[in-house]
Amino acid sequence: QVQLVESGGGLVQPGGSQRLSCTASGRIFSIDAMGWYRQAPGKQRELVARITSDGSTSYVDSVKGRFTISRDNAKSTVYLQMNSLKPEDTAVYYCNVVGRSTWWGDNYDAWGQGTQVTVSS
Repeated sequence: QVQLVESGGGLVQPGGSQRLSCTASGRIFSIDAMGWYRQAPGKQRELVARITSDGSTSYVDSVKGRFTISRDNAKSTVYLQMNSLKPEDTAVYYCNVVGRSTWWGDNYDAWGQGTQVTVSS
């Protein structure tokens, strides 16, 4: 099995910055994609940012130009750098990693425990 551990959440003022990290461990043969989701009260969970195995990134429109997703393949770690934070960014942020557990194609879809990001003055 694959486990994800998140860190970096907390309280930040509007316009501030925060960086989330997520490290994967366990039965990992390869990583196909890593991403960050968030869920605010009363709203569905949404994909915020994603990075694929070839390094291609994508973002939800509301965070473009403010958030940056990156990875460290050697550490099996994905980061989310959040700048110019707004109150509407307040949510629980979840890390997601998908890939293969074995060379013969046993896939996994792992989720982190979630970390609260609160943007408030």
